Amino acid sequence: MRGIDLKNKKYYENRELSWLEFNQRVLDEAMNVDNPLFERMKFLSIVSSNLDEFFMVRVASLKAQVNVGYEKEDFSGMTPKQMLKQITSRTHRLVADQAAHYKQVIVPALKEHGIKLLEINEISSEQLDYIKAYFNDEIYPVLTPLAVDSSRPFPLIFNKTLNIGTLIQKGDIELFATVQVPSVLPRYIRLPSDDGSECYILLGSVIKKYINQLFIGYDILCAFPYRITRNADLSIDEEEAQDLLLEIEKSIKMRKWGDVIRLEVQHDMDERLVNYLRTELNIHRRDIFYIDGPLDFTFLMKMYKLKGKDELRYKDFIPSHPKDLLGETDIFEAIRKKDIYLHHPYESFEPVVELIKEAANDEKVLAIKQTLYRVSGQSPIIKALTVAAEGGKQVTVLVELKARFDEENNIQWARRLEKAGCHVIYGLVGLKTHSKVTLIVRKEDEGIRRYVHLGTGNYNDITARLYTDLGLLTCNEKIAADVSAIFNTLSGYSEPPKLNKLSMAPTGLRGKFVDLIDEEITNANEGKVSKIIIKMNALCDAQMIEKLYEASIAGVEVELLIRGICCLIPGIEGISNHITVKSLVGKYLEHSRVFCFYNRGDMKVYLSSADMMPRNLDRRVELLFPIEDTRIKERILADLAIISSDTKKLKIKNSQNIYESANAENVKQMNAHEYFEWQAKQTAEQFEDYQEPEIFVPAMPDQY
Repeated sequence: MRGIDLKNKKYYENRELSWLEFNQRVLDEAMNVDNPLFERMKFLSIVSSNLDEFFMVRVASLKAQVNVGYEKEDFSGMTPKQMLKQITSRTHRLVADQAAHYKQVIVPALKEHGIKLLEINEISSEQLDYIKAYFNDEIYPVLTPLAVDSSRPFPLIFNKTLNIGTLIQKGDIELFATVQVPSVLPRYIRLPSDDGSECYILLGSVIKKYINQLFIGYDILCAFPYRITRNADLSIDEEEAQDLLLEIEKSIKMRKWGDVIRLEVQHDMDERLVNYLRTELNIHRRDIFYIDGPLDFTFLMKMYKLKGKDELRYKDFIPSHPKDLLGETDIFEAIRKKDIYLHHPYESFEPVVELIKEAANDEKVLAIKQTLYRVSGQSPIIKALTVAAEGGKQVTVLVELKARFDEENNIQWARRLEKAGCHVIYGLVGLKTHSKVTLIVRKEDEGIRRYVHLGTGNYNDITARLYTDLGLLTCNEKIAADVSAIFNTLSGYSEPPKLNKLSMAPTGLRGKFVDLIDEEITNANEGKVSKIIIKMNALCDAQMIEKLYEASIAGVEVELLIRGICCLIPGIEGISNHITVKSLVGKYLEHSRVFCFYNRGDMKVYLSSADMMPRNLDRRVELLFPIEDTRIKERILADLAIISSDTKKLKIKNSQNIYESANAENVKQMNAHEYFEWQAKQTAEQFEDYQEPEIFVPAMPDQY
């Protein structure tokens, strides 16, 4: 590596632009005609919700840096001001493509399936009578018009709400007024139809049609919808906070007061209205997005759930009973026999829920300890922990209050758990606890035994059917001892423990990754076969990227399966020509983190809650845990090979940071998500009426 500067900024892609390219891959799925129509609508909705969070957090942070004169370059050589300029340009193109696809493709396609999304000028006289009555009976009583004049200042416009802005006039007096489209009412309204089709109109269109009824005696000069995005990144001084729970509650309330980051308006909005909003909201013209279509496509997620349209969605898949638990009736006994591997959502998350339920009611169980980052609204795990505490067991739960946009939900759960008698920990000062771990202490005839669940995903029974994650159930004594020590550190004042099997961020995980990569570099330098396979959500840590470049230069074959952000640039001659970067965006959200190192033929395989991002390695409590059972290693490596061989959804990043389809002529087609569904059904012997998909299953490479 002599003479090569691996810190050269041309070897790194900007984090924010890489994220936008991930969102482009989501939009690509919305445009993919091979996907069922409602699934394409769902992807369009996800693009909007993703962009909302991106602006509320990432763009807001960059704007704050610009406002205080921060000009330091990131590892890609861009200043905050330069980033904002490119982000704005790229996002304008992205949302324009999104709106155009909705208007030109999705709406006509829905019409072909008997679903009409109508504009006011397209409805019949009968439908007009219906919406007039609906407005008077259902909408009008809920509306609150807010006018601005010398005695009434410009009102607070809430984050992400849809509003109708209007200019009204009486004599020579011209005023601005606004009406929030009520979120308590359905975003779309079904209309009567005499041709058998399902007809819908958006709520905002109806309010705009009859907005004159809110301003009797005034002329309506113009009325158009608009929507704002505010800075919603919480800023909490944890060192000074006497009660973290109360501080977070205060910060959540302050989100509605955050600076306006983005203004979305209808594409033909009257420029007088645009200029008024721009001035009052104190927003730059480049941050105004003119949308030729509905504002906020997240309403499509609700339409996705319309009944009786199953043919327009992916076929329902019911997770199978995990392969490692087939024939088992006692989960504690099953874990004592062998380590249990779980592959969600293809294998059910229910055994994890049942384990905690059984532990809650098992007289032999003395204690349950668990970390919770994001849980579902009606979490059966929370209920089980409550039962355990009320039954007199020692229950300790670390509820991460700082889980972004889940703070309110987690505060409610924390209070419920405390009320039941659980010991609730609110995370650590300065750190988020992102690890996913459960410890069950059980008194058995042979003595105390500890059972552990470690996973890559949250204890959320809803997302466990949508996200791909991996889990391990074990009673390995060394792993259990590590987990006990980690919980003692989280709940008390113990120094970070010296661990036997696990590695923990922020104290040891970064160093562990460096050591593992260095081992492969040493092997390559000695002429040995060397290979690294890593699957994760994001790679944007400069030190980790540099270390992977070092591995490539030494001749280590590096295969990266990264769903989202990837700041590493593959295919640079002499730098990263031994690195491939692939991204899979499809039916399920790829969420598992897997780290594999060839290790001279004795493959080391680890699972983790962490991505290779500075926040995961330096500012969060994360765990990396080994897979030591050869049988499970083989399953994981086989699964990675399947993902890597996908030809339907997989995209490969080139040296120009462009993601190209992995599909090629004369290549057998294979959809990894479909294959895993079929495999799970086959394994659980539930496939009698299930047709095996026509896909190519690759053979495992010899060195595995």
